[in-house]
Amino acid sequence: MAKSWLIIMVSTGLMVSAGLSNPAFAADPTGDWLVADQTAVIRIAPCAEALCGQIAWTKGPAGTDQNNPDPALRSRSVIGLPILLNMKPTAVNRWEGEIYNAQNGKTYSGSIALNDENANVLRIEGCVLGFLCGGENWARAKCEDPPPAAPPRPGRPATAPAAVMPVACRAAGP
Repeated sequence: MAKSWLIIMVSTGLMVSAGLSNPAFAADPTGDWLVADQTAVIRIAPCAEALCGQIAWTKGPAGTDQNNPDPALRSRSVIGLPILLNMKPTAVNRWEGEIYNAQNGKTYSGSIALNDENANVLRIEGCVLGFLCGGENWARAKCEDPPPAAPPRPGRPATAPAAVMPVACRAAGP
């Protein structure tokens, strides 16, 4: 009897210590996020030791980065434009880095954080002078793929596929 009690205590201790030694798993912010006004989707993905986000979809025609402080970059499309820059983890479900605002061509210090109760909500905040901060909530996006491209006509060479943008995006969660 004493031997079985010892085995139970040892195995229970191992389970408890194993549970305590594992760090809390953070939710994953990678994927597509619909901005608050639902005019764009930002795709967040790993980049080096951080997370980065680029514009993956826009409602209506994609514009250009016309307010960029570098005149050479003002004619580039906003599709693929880096918005979230070098976001590094600072706490569970929180990353800090920089945010590029294409509406005014400025880069701000900022953060992204997943909502603790709903991993389909991402809070983004940017700050000027380190204390004037503002932000908004983004919703995880569900995007419709465009219809497949028509096959090449006989006698015509196949062309390289163009970058394909979703045709519509909406919030994924309830």
